[in-house]
Parts: sequence; C-alpha cells; structure tokens
Amino acid sequence: MKSKQQANKKLFIVRHAKSSWDHPHLSDFERPLNNRGSMDAPEMGDRLVTLGLKPDLIISSPANRAITTAREISIKLGIEPTDIRQNADLYHAHASTMRRIISQTRDEHNIIMLFGHNPGLTYLIEDLCDFDLDNLPTCGVCGIEFEVESWAEVLHKDGMKFFYDFPKSKA
Repeated sequence: MKSKQQANKKLFIVRHAKSSWDHPHLSDFERPLNNRGSMDAPEMGDRLVTLGLKPDLIISSPANRAITTAREISIKLGIEPTDIRQNADLYHAHASTMRRIISQTRDEHNIIMLFGHNPGLTYLIEDLCDFDLDNLPTCGVCGIEFEVESWAEVLHKDGMKFFYDFPKSKA
C-alpha cells in the first residue's frame, strides 16, 4: 500500500552567513565566512533547533560561504554535512531557477532547506508568499509553508510565512 504524502510542505530559505573580503586573490565562489559569519551560522542552527523541525533534505549552492553555512547549521540540526545536496544552479540563482529546483524536489521530502545567495533568495521569498522583505540578511532564515501534497503544486504567493529570523534580530 502506497502511503499518502503529507498535505503540507515546509521550505526554509537560508542566506549564507557573512563572508570575508580579506582575501582579494580568491574568487567570489571561493570566499570563506568571516569571524562573524562563523559565529552566526551555528547560532542560527541553535535557533532552528527550537522549532523542532528537521529538514528531510538540505540543498545548497556549492559556493564556499553557502556550503559552509549549510554544514554549520546541519550539524546543529543533527544532520550529517555529507548529506547536503549541492546544486551548482543555486550559485547566484534567479528566483525562477530556485522555483524550478523546488518544484522538482521529490515529494517524500516534506521539509526542505535551501541555502543560497541574494538577491535571488529575497525575490524568491517575495514570490512565494506575502512577506514584504527588502533584503534577506546574511544568515537570515525564512520558513514558508504550503498546503500542497507535491512540490510541483507550489504556486506564486501560495505560501504562508511561519518563521523569520536573522542573527542581529536578538542582538
């Protein structure tokens, strides 16, 4: 007997933590986190733990600052960093590219976490729900819930924001 998919899907959209500009010889893709970013990522992981929601799938841009942020947060969530799926299409992706990636996610994954870059992530949030956001801050996290059974059913402005936090919000 085939089990019915959960009647809602949750998406966490996460911008990479603050990156370092101290190494001008490095490409944008290779830039590491700075000291603040290295502290903010685990802190945001701790805040996410309090929600009691564990992603079924983590997808990240392979850029150093994004994958490092994803690894730090995944450790706090009790997920092996080796389980993070890297997708090169997320590097400086447009909202439409990220929507395609989301819509192609297997429906057995009810909670997914997507790590990437601005401005695409901010546009994605505004596209998926009625949350008016000027700019998703570094290491900012937005959780959006959809009352759908399939990621392919996610529509424009169809989601409802259920979580929003960023490092300086509790400074």
